[in-house]
Amino acid sequence: MNQVAGGTGNPVNWPDLTVPETLNKLIDAQGRIRPGVLSQPVDEINYLDYDLRSVMDRPRGRLVRRWRFNQFQFVSAMAPGWVFGLAVVDLKLVGNAFFYLYDFETGELQQQSLLRPLALGTYLEPRPERGVARFHKGDVRIQVTPVTAGRHVSVVAPGGIRVDLELREPVEPLRLVCPAGYNGWVFTRKSAGLPVEGQIRWGDRIWRCDDATRGAVDWSCGFMRRETAWNWASLAGVLADGRTLGLNLAAGVNETGMTENALWLGERRLRLGAARFEFDRYRPDSAWRVCTEDGRVELRFTPAGVRREKLNAGLLASNFRQYIGTFEGQVIDDTGTAIPVSGLRGLMEDHFARW
Repeated sequence: MNQVAGGTGNPVNWPDLTVPETLNKLIDAQGRIRPGVLSQPVDEINYLDYDLRSVMDRPRGRLVRRWRFNQFQFVSAMAPGWVFGLAVVDLKLVGNAFFYLYDFETGELQQQSLLRPLALGTYLEPRPERGVARFHKGDVRIQVTPVTAGRHVSVVAPGGIRVDLELREPVEPLRLVCPAGYNGWVFTRKSAGLPVEGQIRWGDRIWRCDDATRGAVDWSCGFMRRETAWNWASLAGVLADGRTLGLNLAAGVNETGMTENALWLGERRLRLGAARFEFDRYRPDSAWRVCTEDGRVELRFTPAGVRREKLNAGLLASNFRQYIGTFEGQVIDDTGTAIPVSGLRGLMEDHFARW
């Protein structure tokens, strides 16, 4: 068992699961999950085999299990001059996709967001390592495809929009499965600080990746809490000493003492304690502070742009704000050495969801 600091500052035991080279299926023969950090890849999220029950312990049928299962994938690329983000979301009642590009020089945010009822045209294969994610509506085509040691991102849309990016994953992702609510669960696979190649064309402008461009991948699914809210931070860039830095922090996603917080330095992954976000929701231009209880992260985030979206459709609701900006501060590696962070681009998110 490994110990990290939890939200109270006390150690929290994280089970390191001893699993085969690849865990073929997440749900076992008894219809259960084994909560903890997974040390090996998961081939298939066999969610229909889960023993889902009501709050009165009544078994749920296959149709309910299919409709209750949510899944999304978010991919980002961060360069000194711009940030790109893309998501494909399957909530069964609705499918959603968005992509955007923020240019720090001009302060301009280019974006598109699309919805489809009953998730028509939305497909996310329940395979976190090698599954395809696709969305199409009209002339818009979005696809995230596994390639050797990475993922390829493609967008074709009217207005001369062409996205062609490849993210390579030389680092070990963080894979976590944990309980959610009374009898649900969430699985997530996250990695950050990934080298990115390719380019983005939007109209008559082109943004090209270079040696300083880094990215992140967030692949998540599960029988999530019906109503939830979270804060999230993602950072990917190159330090002054030439090393790659990746960071994933979240608060509010998991209520079990487990966290999805991790720091990637070069090709090393370090798990982090609970994260605390300090910000003023109603002063969107004000700075954020994010830190971890174990003292390894102390960062200030200055927003430059924001992608907002509100949806209130009865059963489904979302109040989403994803800020694009700059991180300053420090992180501490596993030797206790403080590493300055200065001028690296990244994201902060404040999100309420009912699904």
